[in-house]
Amino acid sequence: MKRYLFFTFILSAILLAACGGSAAPVGEAGAVGEMVAVDGGTYTNISVPELQTMLVEKDFVFVNVHIPFAGDIPNTDLSIPFDQVDANLDQLPEDKDAKIVLYCRSGSMSNTASKTLVEMGYSNVWNLDGGFNAWKAAGLPLEGSQ
Repeated sequence: MKRYLFFTFILSAILLAACGGSAAPVGEAGAVGEMVAVDGGTYTNISVPELQTMLVEKDFVFVNVHIPFAGDIPNTDLSIPFDQVDANLDQLPEDKDAKIVLYCRSGSMSNTASKTLVEMGYSNVWNLDGGFNAWKAAGLPLEGSQ
């Protein structure tokens, strides 16, 4: 009996630890994201399904930072080159707590742009992990792609 209780306890501890992970709730049903720590704060990586959930009741500025242009995910608000984000702050919300979601083709350029925005004091920055390649791989359309 003691052995059974011991193994039950160990299994419960393992399951609880596995549920902890590095994901953090974001206030959107079904969307959790993964926090990424950078100088000045954090930004949140999200998956395609998480972005789809967020787009249902879109409450963010949606920015394509890929260069050269290769298409937009539907509902994109802006295109700003990833390496010129700091020079184009006039296109972004003045409120540094406003939610901003970035993407590029694969996630590399939007990771760089996310880091730049966090370093500039933005506190609600989100990044589509895998970029629009992940979006297309999920069978979802792009607008204006060649």
